[in-house]
Amino acid sequence: MKIKEYQSFFHESLKGLYDAMEIAHFFYLILEQKRQLRRVDLALEPHLTFSAIEIKEWHIILDQLLQQKPIQYILGTTSFYGMDFLVNENVLIPRPETEELVDLILKKNPSKKPIKILDVGTGSGCIAIALAKNGIHYQVTALDVSEKALAIAQQNATSNGVSIQFWHQNILDCDDLGQNFDIIVSNPPYVRQLEKAEMHQNVLGYEPALALFVSDEKPLVFYEKITQLAQKNLTPEGQLFFEINQYLGPEMVVLLEQHHFQNVTLLKDIYENDRIIYGTK
Repeated sequence: MKIKEYQSFFHESLKGLYDAMEIAHFFYLILEQKRQLRRVDLALEPHLTFSAIEIKEWHIILDQLLQQKPIQYILGTTSFYGMDFLVNENVLIPRPETEELVDLILKKNPSKKPIKILDVGTGSGCIAIALAKNGIHYQVTALDVSEKALAIAQQNATSNGVSIQFWHQNILDCDDLGQNFDIIVSNPPYVRQLEKAEMHQNVLGYEPALALFVSDEKPLVFYEKITQLAQKNLTPEGQLFFEINQYLGPEMVVLLEQHHFQNVTLLKDIYENDRIIYGTK
């Protein structure tokens, strides 16, 4: 079968679930990974065909998309801050909003001396690895409660050519980090149970609940703990950075100010939602 013919079948099969642009994006992502063909290649050679084995493989992928499995998990990879990251259902898929958090830290800390950074709840390692890759003299440590997530993060660090110290640790059980850091950053679980109704099946059905959800009664539990630890384990004038729930920005300002952080700043993301907060010890 010609690839162009299969593309039409692919589009017709998915059009009830996804919009046309998203379907086209999926198709060319898969085509580039499986056949190393780009959109322009197919345009220049419209008579290229799929073998029977390839069609069978594409049908498997199509079935997964019909079940709303995220394309990143299907392909096992995604892009973040210009780098490739392995992902599976043990780690969250990195979001564009989190790139803004990395960008902010890099811009505020163009240091010529070593800077010690801790990433709490590293998941795929995207924040830690992007900082280690792009920050001059950054010394990065990353921790997570999930050993399976840490295994993925370690693979991502290796494939992206950075050295990071990984810790297996439940931050809620930690009373002291054992050393001081110049920067602590975290994108912890922050989605309340009441917000599940707003979420798509491709998130609810596949991304790890451990990394997503907190109780409605204590939605800031991770932020409170990390902020307490930051009081102890940040160096003088050290910086604390969080990605946050868009609905809890004012509460986060109060939390940091109550813990005597200075210059507390709340920032909106590319979608104009409250998303990043930071302050100085």
